[in-house]
Amino acid sequence: MNLIDLTPEGLTSKLAILIVALVFDMLIGEPPERIHPTVVVGKAVERLRRIDSKSNARLYGSVLASALVLSAAVLTYILLEMTRTQVGHVAYLVLGGLILKTSFAIRSMSLHIRPVREALEKGDIHSARATLSKIVRRDTEQLDSGLCASAAIESIAEGTVDGIISPLFYFFLLGVPGAVAFRAVNTLDSMVGYKYEPYTRIGWFSAKLDTIANYVPARLTGAIMIAAGAITGRDWRSSISILRRDHGLTESVNAGWPMSAMAGAIGVQLQKKGSYQLGGQLRLPKYTDISPALQIMGLTIIIFLITAAVPCFAITFLFVS
Repeated sequence: MNLIDLTPEGLTSKLAILIVALVFDMLIGEPPERIHPTVVVGKAVERLRRIDSKSNARLYGSVLASALVLSAAVLTYILLEMTRTQVGHVAYLVLGGLILKTSFAIRSMSLHIRPVREALEKGDIHSARATLSKIVRRDTEQLDSGLCASAAIESIAEGTVDGIISPLFYFFLLGVPGAVAFRAVNTLDSMVGYKYEPYTRIGWFSAKLDTIANYVPARLTGAIMIAAGAITGRDWRSSISILRRDHGLTESVNAGWPMSAMAGAIGVQLQKKGSYQLGGQLRLPKYTDISPALQIMGLTIIIFLITAAVPCFAITFLFVS
């Protein structure tokens, strides 16, 4: 198995693995935590938190993060290669699809966001805040309904990148090991890549690595979201103008791209108090704006998959013909 395999057989296997992964996601969702690779990586990341932030923590954090990402990719490669050669190609495709599925989360995104929408629809702000607190890093206790809806839509937009498009992007580039490596990078960033003590030194490299890994997918997702908005009858002109104007307002150099594109497409202001306002001239969102955001997310994924998969089918068809 080559990481970059452009032969008809390699491309066919890649597409088969992708289909298996998508089926797993739709039918099963997330596997049990005890065997979820992200949870396993998370336990390894816990070791980073024990490093003394006053004693070469940046160096140690960089070395251990690099080792963790590389180990995740190499072990995935070895496991899949052993399965392919010792068990068979069908088992290799199934296992590859199962591992790939753990690197992205399409179904669970909707499952986590919809309870927020339902709570806001019922006027249950306390339940909305409690649900949001599980999926966003900000303090949700003082958020009103508009800011709760904004946080939910921001999570959809940003999660489309690091939870779906980025791992699939690296899968198409480097196969299943590439997707797993990205998930390890993103897990590191979510656990230690904070910009406050005690992780400013320990997590410095992890945060930088995540920024680099998401750089291209974030911009690609922003562009695709504009197209998705146009297809669904949304204001694609506003999406373009707000993306161009506001993408640099977020602290993250990547997050502003999908969020500002989403804000313009559905015609709302996305706001994190004390940090940024994307689409500042627009109204704060309502619970009714969450479903259109999920719709744009879904279509963005479909457009990306078609864009990435069609060349694979075309190359295979040309060689087979």
